Amino acid sequence: MKKNKILVIDDEKNIRRSMELILKSEGYSIITAESGDAALKLLQKEPPDVIFLDVMLPEKDGLSILKEIKATFSDIDIIMISGHATLGMAVEATKAGAYDFLEKPLQKEKILLILDHLFENKRLKDRYQHLKMVIKDEYQILGSSPSIERLREELKKVASTDSKVLIQGESGTGKELAAWAIHEWSDRQSQPFIKMNCAAIPEELTESELFGYEKGAFTGAQETRDGKFSQADMGTLFLDEIADMSLRVQTKVLRILQDGNFERVGGKDTLSVDVRVVAATNKNLKNLVDEGAFREDLFYRLNVLPINIPPLRERKEDIPILIDHFVTSYCKKNNLKPVEISDIALKTLQEYHWPGNIRELQNIVERLVIMAGGNSITEDDLPHHVFEFQKFVSPGDQNLLTLKAFREKTDRKFIQSVLQKCQGNVSEAARLLGVERTNLHKKMKALGIDR
Repeated sequence: MKKNKILVIDDEKNIRRSMELILKSEGYSIITAESGDAALKLLQKEPPDVIFLDVMLPEKDGLSILKEIKATFSDIDIIMISGHATLGMAVEATKAGAYDFLEKPLQKEKILLILDHLFENKRLKDRYQHLKMVIKDEYQILGSSPSIERLREELKKVASTDSKVLIQGESGTGKELAAWAIHEWSDRQSQPFIKMNCAAIPEELTESELFGYEKGAFTGAQETRDGKFSQADMGTLFLDEIADMSLRVQTKVLRILQDGNFERVGGKDTLSVDVRVVAATNKNLKNLVDEGAFREDLFYRLNVLPINIPPLRERKEDIPILIDHFVTSYCKKNNLKPVEISDIALKTLQEYHWPGNIRELQNIVERLVIMAGGNSITEDDLPHHVFEFQKFVSPGDQNLLTLKAFREKTDRKFIQSVLQKCQGNVSEAARLLGVERTNLHKKMKALGIDR
């Protein structure tokens, strides 16, 4: 295991020797320097992980050395040490980038405690950066089709503003990815990205989830809790399936969008937040407004910058790129050897109309990677429903089904086959299909499917 390297810069030999004995006994690798110039030469050869830097040094003072080191080695954490420290000196050192400030005489317990905290923070930061890279990889908007290139340009334009965004598109097209891209390309990228699926939370809980609640506001409210708006303060709040929000909650959301003010459930104090709201739906909100199922004023408040996500069937040239990404990802996640997909299988998947869009493609690829027992995926490994369209579309056929009828027919067959595989378990079927259970129930009802 690699030892953490520590540089001690102090003109007192006894201090250097004492620090060396303390830190070596704890397994650290130690180098020392008696002046700032000597330390700067050492840094060029072997940069340490942490520096203990005395404030009072000959020739150059410690604060000047601190600024010089930070200008070149900004990632190195520096702990200042002094026997004559003042509050002003500590503030100046902190502003210049010092991690902490220790007073002499140095105590072993304090030295080791501050190092424990420092390296734990480093581990957390590294973990955070790793997770951010994983999320960045998973949340890529993949494709090179003209429609996707246009979408990227639109997202970058709206990201540079602070206006509300309404993302519309069919289920599984990647609306959450678009919302994440807006956040990542905006000035709020270092702040929280909070998401909430309005269809997945019961109506009676939606208000407390959004605005939080005070202790004792209702049975079970044993402590005050922040809601999604408070959690997203200075960042972005993504409200998915906004069409499923009740009219009562819509009224309260409208107020916070107007002035940024709200009260927790059971609370009397008015709270303020600075949140950018991005909403999404797979339904036609204008039709819902006409039907009285969605507030017109909220619709116009949200629809400042509308974004439409194209369905997968309108960007089929992107399917090979998506398949390659998903195959690579699932092979890596499941510790499997790289899997190739045959040209015929790829062509079949590319010609399929994908009613479930990217989410359906992702689920099928995951199943193929895991279930295909070999180094390749062939047309024999594909699920039967992807071939269904070939029965309806044949050369010279003048009696083609309408797109809506074709989608309903294939959707019905696909959902029925998944339900049969799950022995009628709707929750399990929803998981395999990559949709919310409530949405699957609605789809089954619309298509006349009985479990």
